[in-house]
Amino acid sequence: MSKYLILLLIFLLSACTFETSKISSETEASDNNSTSRVTQNSNSQLVKNLVENYLTKTPVDTATTLTIPQAKQIQKQFISEISKNLGQIVGYKAGLTNPNAQQRFNVSQPLRGALLEKMLLESGAIIPAKFGSRPIGEGDLIVRVGSAEINNAKTPRETLKYLDAVIPFLELADLVYSQDLKLDAPALLAINVGARAGILGNPIPLADTDEWESRLKNLNLEILDETGKVLVSGNSSSLLGNPLNVVLWIKNSLQAEGKQLKKGDLLSLGSITNFFTVKSNTTIRAQYIGLTPNETVEIFVKFE
Repeated sequence: MSKYLILLLIFLLSACTFETSKISSETEASDNNSTSRVTQNSNSQLVKNLVENYLTKTPVDTATTLTIPQAKQIQKQFISEISKNLGQIVGYKAGLTNPNAQQRFNVSQPLRGALLEKMLLESGAIIPAKFGSRPIGEGDLIVRVGSAEINNAKTPRETLKYLDAVIPFLELADLVYSQDLKLDAPALLAINVGARAGILGNPIPLADTDEWESRLKNLNLEILDETGKVLVSGNSSSLLGNPLNVVLWIKNSLQAEGKQLKKGDLLSLGSITNFFTVKSNTTIRAQYIGLTPNETVEIFVKFE
């Protein structure tokens, strides 16, 4: 066989190998794009369903199987859609700030959601008992960011310096999913950690003092019905041991995603009490004991 014929055969074999490799790569890329499209389309349909159920106050009766990263993406789209009805983001909420709740949901840290402008109502508001797909209430607490310098805080105590108010908050949450479904952490994260509405008290000015840190850590909260019966109660130490720990966690969780807190942001710190059920034609009061010296701070809501 001549030298030229051998060279020709080598050239032809190389060309075939290149084309085969090219086709394989293109096929793999096509498959990856197809998978991406399927996932994106599936997520879009899930978001559409969740938003529709949320806005029509109808429980979701289909289970979801999501990872935490997937749920974060769903939540982002979910918030974008419901904000068309509920307004812009005015703050953030932390859920599962109680170690027992974290254990029940098999997570090692809280979950974060967003508070939207029209979710927040003044004390004394009258609202339907069926305010959500699966409505519940809980005793909560909000602090307000006084300076963007809070983004530089490294310790819980440092965050206190950059908070300008504490606000009693009765959260009216919405679990959205049917009670027949088992609710896991990703499913809860996807629906914005159950944010639906809440009753705000008057802002109480905060100061960077040991006394205020102690008040925040040791306040008691009671939820009462119109007869004065205590339905549920709790202590603020249930908020990661110290409400300021939750503030730092929210700040850090936002920074991990390239986001920053700003002056005026409202931070809902989580459940101080257990959930309570909501009934028509009732009045619910939340009493904060120890938040201000020698005075019980109260907020209330009426359910139609």
